Amino acid sequence: MAPRRSGRLAPSQQSVAESTRTNLPCKPVEVIHNGKKRSQESDAPPTADVPSTGTTFTVPDVSSTPKRRRISGTVPVTPTPSMVGVLNASSDRNSDDSIISSFRNRPAEPHRTNAPLATPGGSKVVAYPEKANEPSPSNPGVPRPTTTTGNLLEEGCNHLIKADPRLRPVVEKHYCRMFGPEGLEETIDPFQSLCSGIMAQQVSGAAAKSIKKRFVALFTRGDVEAQDDEVVLSFPTPPQVAALDIATLRTAGLSGRKSEYIKGLAEKFVSGELSAELLIKASDEEVMEKLTAVRGLGKWSVEMFACFALKRMDVFSTGDLGVQRGMAAYMGKDVSKLKAKGGKWKYMSEKDMLEHSQRFAPYRSLFMWYMWRVEDVDVDALQKK
Repeated sequence: MAPRRSGRLAPSQQSVAESTRTNLPCKPVEVIHNGKKRSQESDAPPTADVPSTGTTFTVPDVSSTPKRRRISGTVPVTPTPSMVGVLNASSDRNSDDSIISSFRNRPAEPHRTNAPLATPGGSKVVAYPEKANEPSPSNPGVPRPTTTTGNLLEEGCNHLIKADPRLRPVVEKHYCRMFGPEGLEETIDPFQSLCSGIMAQQVSGAAAKSIKKRFVALFTRGDVEAQDDEVVLSFPTPPQVAALDIATLRTAGLSGRKSEYIKGLAEKFVSGELSAELLIKASDEEVMEKLTAVRGLGKWSVEMFACFALKRMDVFSTGDLGVQRGMAAYMGKDVSKLKAKGGKWKYMSEKDMLEHSQRFAPYRSLFMWYMWRVEDVDVDALQKK
């Protein structure tokens, strides 16, 4: 896995988003950027009274790139780049620097798609057009929100710490780039992301990468560019995929079942039943309903897609083993003793998870990200492009 790149902005870049990040909920900390240490300081957010759990929550002393763990079980296991890392594959070929240099403040909402989505025609769509007086897509009578892609992460972190001040250390320790201004500027191709997720099901990361490269080669006659040993995505469009038969798709290394899933997904995009525009405007419930109706996409797959690709802020996956484990540790339970319990709800019941996470809405995607961090889940692998 490539070394983790810092999500912090360089001094020359900070002026671009300075107005949106001055209140980031962190105490003075040392940040290493380009081999130099510098100090950043911001105001602490207000706190609220939080019901006591009778335990003291302590942030584990882990490195910025945690060790990977293998976990057995029948429920989804999050720290697998083969399954989730491909979901946030950006269609942009630009570096962080070029993304930040073109940074623009767009209106953002926790319950909407905050990532720009690519269309098969080569354009991209966002939740809010450039017209200044365009109303909210969720309610035409409501003005555009004051939250922007520049301060969405700041507001989310403030909300988490206000709901439970014990989260301050883990928030200060780990910067969540995917919901930061630079992460929200990356354009996502929803068809490519969903196809890649299907390809990666129940195979290793190396196998998923090989299958994806061979899949792209079916449509480029072997002319697949490479950069840093990764496929630079000239990904096929839904009509191109829908036009191929199952036998041809299988030559990329896909099973017959996965070939059917991907062809069926392409056909839904071709028919208009699924589209970037729909995924931009749909509610959280509609996204789940539309995508789980596609063969090959279960609830967990859609939750990961909504969080990592669409950048929706109130996703909370109770069936994810890493989230269960992180929440159990957060609630003061001895996770090592819970491992012998077995069953789907090995670490914590779904009822308890929903009850204790409710106060973090509408920023439960961010809360979930920090629960992975609490239990040393390799989140960098999840965000790997």
